[in-house]
Amino acid sequence: MKPWIELGTAQVPNNGGVLTLRQRDQEFSISLSGPRGELMNSRRFNSEQQLSVLGCAHLDNKKNARVLVGGMGMGYTLAAALDAVTDSSEVIVADLIPEVVEWNRGPLGECAGRPLDDSRVVEHIGDVGELLVNRSGEYDAVLLDVDNGPEGLTHSDNNWLYSIEGTSSIYKSLVPGGVLAVWSASPDAVYANRLKKAGYQVEVKTVRERPGKGARHAIFLGKKPAGQGGRKRR
Repeated sequence: MKPWIELGTAQVPNNGGVLTLRQRDQEFSISLSGPRGELMNSRRFNSEQQLSVLGCAHLDNKKNARVLVGGMGMGYTLAAALDAVTDSSEVIVADLIPEVVEWNRGPLGECAGRPLDDSRVVEHIGDVGELLVNRSGEYDAVLLDVDNGPEGLTHSDNNWLYSIEGTSSIYKSLVPGGVLAVWSASPDAVYANRLKKAGYQVEVKTVRERPGKGARHAIFLGKKPAGQGGRKRR
């Protein structure tokens, strides 16, 4: 078996550890220093795609939709979001770590078909939370895959995203009928209840890391009911 080759490293802010990108033949891996180990692998990405498939299912024919993707990862969530929306739509992808975006511009980008080259994509290097504070009716869908579940794993400031304050801010940022979709390694009843308290209609879907096999992950879907305020004029 061919050995792993290290392609790059990146420091996670606030002493969050070090990310390492490795390649073995046509397989790529991104790992976090410490006990967490591997975060992503290019052979297991179905649940990341399903985050977009489920979170954008209501947008297949909607013109000028706006989707926010939190977490570049290996590009699979972004690519699936682009596949799910119309040609007139816009997909903003936010990642805190510039090196991760650059890796997706390099050899890693081939995995998901180089979604960053799509003219509908707008990049934001920084905390996705910056795009969710004091927004009203901005997004048709918000897709979050920045942690291992509804807690700040790689970046402690991400805890805000899953708090009642953050959950309520995301709710306000959605248009009526808009959807928040959150990737998680496992179900979390506390978080599901928090979404309900914030006003979302909630579903939790179980998806596999590979089609029909592999580990089971959870996708939290929170829909903002219709009639809760329109899109903000820009």
